[in-house]
Amino acid sequence: MLNVDLNTRRDFIRFQRDELTSSLVYAKLASIEKNEQNKKVLNAISFEELEHCEVLMKYTGIIPSPYSWKVIFYYVLARIFGLTFAIKLMENGESEAQDMYARYKDFPEVVALGQEEEKHEEQLIAMINEERLSYMGSVVLGLNDALVEFTGALAGFTLALNDSKLIALTGSITGIAAALSMASSEYLSTKSDGDGEKHPVKAAVYTGFAYIVTVFALILPFILISNVLVALGLMLVAALIIIGLFNYYYAVAKSESFKKRFVEMAVLSFSVATVSFLIGYALKYFTGIEA
Repeated sequence: MLNVDLNTRRDFIRFQRDELTSSLVYAKLASIEKNEQNKKVLNAISFEELEHCEVLMKYTGIIPSPYSWKVIFYYVLARIFGLTFAIKLMENGESEAQDMYARYKDFPEVVALGQEEEKHEEQLIAMINEERLSYMGSVVLGLNDALVEFTGALAGFTLALNDSKLIALTGSITGIAAALSMASSEYLSTKSDGDGEKHPVKAAVYTGFAYIVTVFALILPFILISNVLVALGLMLVAALIIIGLFNYYYAVAKSESFKKRFVEMAVLSFSVATVSFLIGYALKYFTGIEA
C-alpha cells in the first residue's frame, strides 16, 4: 500500500465504494438490456469501474463494501422508468466523479481515473436507444393537452356546476372523449408523417394513455371530496405534482433544464385554469343559471 495521509485515504476509500457500486450497477443494468451493443458497452464500463477500484486499493489497502441500496435503487428505477432514465442519473454521478478526481493533482494515476469517467459519459450518451423515448413526443402531447385543457375545464365546471359529483361525471365524459380525440389525431398525424420512426398505433396509445391517466388524477379530488373549492385546490396541487414528476423524468432522460420546462408548463396550465374559472363565474353570474 502506498503512503497517503489519513484524510486522503478516507476520500479514496469513499471513491472506491462509489466505483465498486457503479460497477455492480452497470453489470445489473446490462443483465436486463436486450440490445446486444448496449449490453456490451455496459459490461465494458462495469469492468473498467472495477479496475478503478483496484487502482485505488493501492492507496487504501482495502476493498470496501459497495452501497447495496444503490444497486437495488438503479435496478428498480430501470425496470420502472426505463434504462435511459437510470443511466442518465448514473451519468450525473459520473460528472461529479470527474471533478472530485481532478482535485488530486499530486496523484496522476487518480486524475487519470477522472478522465476515464468522462469517456464513460460519452459512451453512455452514444449508446442510448430506447423505444419509449421515441414516443416521448406523443406522451408530451397527451399530458400537456390534458393538463392545460382539463385543469381549465374543471376550474370552469367548479363554479358553473357547483356540485363535486356532477363535476366529476361531466369531467369524466369530457376527458374520455378528449383522450380518444387526441389519440385519433396523433394516429393520423403520425401516419401522415410516414417517417417510419414511430408506429401510428403505438403513438396513439401513448398519447391516449397519458391523457387518460392525467384526467383520472385530476378528477379524483372531486370524487372523494364534496366541497368543490377544496377539491379544486387539491386538483391544482395534483396538476402541479404531475407537472413536476413528468418534467423531472423528461429533463433527466433528455438532458434538458427541469426548471425551465416545469415553470413553462405550470404557468400555462394554471393561467388557463384561472381564466376558465373566471369564465365559469361570469357565465353563472350573468346568466343566472344554477346547477
